[in-house]
Amino acid sequence: MGDSLRIGFVGTGTISATYFDHLAKLNGVEVVAAADLDAARVKKVAEERGIRALTPDELYADPDVDAVLNLTIPAAHASVSLAALGAGKHVYGEKPLAVTRQEARPILEAADATGLRVGCAPDTVLGTGTQTARVLLDRGDIGQPTAATAFFTSPGPEPWHPDPEFYYKPGGGPLLDMGPYYLSALVTLLGPVKTVTGRSTRAKLERTVGSGPKQGTSFTVDVETHITGVLEHESGVLTTVITSFDVWGARLPRIEIYGSDGTLSVPDPNTFAGDVEVYSPSSHEWSVAETAGGYAESGRGFGLADMARAIRTDGKHRASGALAFHVLDVMESLLDSAMQEKAVNVESTVERPDAVPLGATPDQG
Repeated sequence: MGDSLRIGFVGTGTISATYFDHLAKLNGVEVVAAADLDAARVKKVAEERGIRALTPDELYADPDVDAVLNLTIPAAHASVSLAALGAGKHVYGEKPLAVTRQEARPILEAADATGLRVGCAPDTVLGTGTQTARVLLDRGDIGQPTAATAFFTSPGPEPWHPDPEFYYKPGGGPLLDMGPYYLSALVTLLGPVKTVTGRSTRAKLERTVGSGPKQGTSFTVDVETHITGVLEHESGVLTTVITSFDVWGARLPRIEIYGSDGTLSVPDPNTFAGDVEVYSPSSHEWSVAETAGGYAESGRGFGLADMARAIRTDGKHRASGALAFHVLDVMESLLDSAMQEKAVNVESTVERPDAVPLGATPDQG
């Protein structure tokens, strides 16, 4: 590898545009090629971006590609990542790492066996929102953390999404869809999870498309749509979690952390920035904290650039495959707990990722 990590996209759907835009502005990475099963689409994208259009197999074999950015559908994440690793490429992908732990383990094993890197979204945790909250926690602004809450609630995507059925099939649901953002933030802030206790239900057995050409069409619901539980972190902190597609309106915080000397309100973990607020028991008031950490003006692709820097320096990358696997393990364990109606131990663990210092850039760490 030269000064820049040469990137090949596999998958050029809607999400690829924001990756192209952000990676073009970052040092240490260079997009050189793209591949897609839709030959017409990848040709159009390649012409617009000034890169080469390839088939997936051609991209895996290309000596001018150092790393594959896996932007395929979740069901293809494991097979694409394994193909890339088998061809000697580093891999960074959209969440989740794979649909199940069983599919995800071989990805990490292949990377370990070959000395290659695996990274995975979300990299929202590297922005100024979550990272400022981490600085405040680590310096003791709210004392000793004892508990936390994390809430994602919505009525589901069918009121606005023209083709929402896949959200309600195996691999979908509110936990697997939005949980990676919340759990990646919680692990970054409070450390890994060792035990979970969960319960789940579904409000409807059938849903109706609310917009687009399929408006009025009904489909069956095959997954649980309201999951709640308690996560016991290795640090001893207890986090109460709700993820739901069954709630029309709620006045709930995204993430709050409760400490012996105050409370911390963390901005939406599906975004890179946002105000971090602190409640002080001495003033009985909330105040907005000054930005204290994180990559400024960040967006999708910053995690990949962070991984590129780690490859060059033989350092650690933050949005790692190990973190993504632990998050997937926690989510599956929570669903297992709900089904078994008992507490479940989380088999995996992970090191808390390094903090992102204020003023840092992905190429410098």
